Amino acid sequence: MNNTKISIWHNPRCSKSRNALKLLEDKNIEIDVVRYLESTPTEQEIKDVLKLLNISPRELMRTKEEVYKELGLKEVEDETKLIQAMVENPRLIERPIVIKDNKAAIGRPIEKIIALLDEDLK
Repeated sequence: MNNTKISIWHNPRCSKSRNALKLLEDKNIEIDVVRYLESTPTEQEIKDVLKLLNISPRELMRTKEEVYKELGLKEVEDETKLIQAMVENPRLIERPIVIKDNKAAIGRPIEKIIALLDEDLK
């Protein structure tokens, strides 16, 4: 593969995230692994990923997480507040996210990551 820089927002406790990382490793791709629960993305990094994914902040959120319910985020319409909630509670961020060049994919299902990786090959 060329000099493409690929990163993954990874949670080692998540099976989908582990599967995505293994997929990348099996393809011998150089990866920057970001353990986003330990190294929380900034507000700007989340905004950048939202732009790459072309989705709203709520679409990036794990709405079944207990903290989502505790914070009453279902009623929040302000996208800045939703992003801030993800900065303060990174477990709200959907995972895994693979970023390649100026594109990104959430690995649910993992086929989305495969499609992202295969774009260069077409």
